[in-house]
Amino acid sequence: MLRLIATSLCLRCQRVPALPLNLRPCVTLSSAENQQTVEALYDLSVDVQKVRKLKGWVLHQTPAYTKEVADLLRDMGASGSIIARILVVHPESVLCPPQQVQAQRELWMSVCPNQRELVGIIEKFPASFFTSSSHHDSQRDNIKYFQSLNLNKRIVTKLMASAPQSFSRPVEQNQLMVQTLQQAYQELGGEEANMRVWLQKLLSQNPFVLLKPPEVLRQNLLFLRDWGFSTAELLRLLSKLRGFVTELNPDSMQRTLEFSQDTMGCSEDELRDIVLSCPALLYYPEEILSERFRGLLSAGISMPQIIETPTVLELTTQIVNYRIQRLSAHRYDVRTGSLQALNGTKKDFEMSCGKLQLRRERPLFNPVAPLKGDD
Repeated sequence: MLRLIATSLCLRCQRVPALPLNLRPCVTLSSAENQQTVEALYDLSVDVQKVRKLKGWVLHQTPAYTKEVADLLRDMGASGSIIARILVVHPESVLCPPQQVQAQRELWMSVCPNQRELVGIIEKFPASFFTSSSHHDSQRDNIKYFQSLNLNKRIVTKLMASAPQSFSRPVEQNQLMVQTLQQAYQELGGEEANMRVWLQKLLSQNPFVLLKPPEVLRQNLLFLRDWGFSTAELLRLLSKLRGFVTELNPDSMQRTLEFSQDTMGCSEDELRDIVLSCPALLYYPEEILSERFRGLLSAGISMPQIIETPTVLELTTQIVNYRIQRLSAHRYDVRTGSLQALNGTKKDFEMSCGKLQLRRERPLFNPVAPLKGDD
């Protein structure tokens, strides 16, 4: 919590000494609230009581620029209700000087298609926009670097919004990680012509991959190679995992793979095929996998069925049980049918149920069709 607050405050705010979370309320309540801030927030229809409850310390700071920040947001096209939502979620924004907000506006507009989209980003990620002015140079340098990679502007904007830490640090650190990813892609046989698109997808799926040490990626790829995955299979995993391979470590993958192999009673070759079909299997610790195996088996599903459709392990036991009941209502028995019927997003599953319902309701013959008779 304190780390998020510290990174999102403007430079002026950061001069206030950081206090332990359990001591902050006592300190802030000992001084009077800034009445100008409180009144300005009320005028903007902001839920001041909610601000007091969640981030009351903001109301004690001087100076504050509530009206100025609201005017800048309004000038960008933000409605009154959007401004109120931004200020109640991230009241620290009122502590940022107008010139700093204006500088951020110009910076973001260098990659954002229009001000309307920028307002939408600020509404979802206010802490990413209202950041310290001390990060401005790093942000600008990182924007130039990612643009030099010919990445889509929307990808760069998404990176700035969802992983602002990667833009607040020296550009050299991001360069090192990107070069590591590109090198791994090429060494595993990836085609140069497809590398830009591949990198865009990877960063879009997991912006936080930039914050990981490059050594983690190398260690994980070496571990998977030792487990028998071929170069082509490693490229498939790296592409499917969209960079999440950096979230793992050899020890956790070792435990997961050994547990999965023992539970399913499969060979190493079969296990590699299962992982290639369901890369997410690598993420789950033994406790979660154990619970999901028990849930599936107790529902009457056999182990061979699970091995044939391992992606069913991505679903929680609660979701599996709910979907089994829904399918049963449509006279579909997962114990004898394919487990593919359980898979997919909520939308995909509802569409499958709709098709089963239509199949049940479809008449065996058309009652209004003319009967064939003798001519």
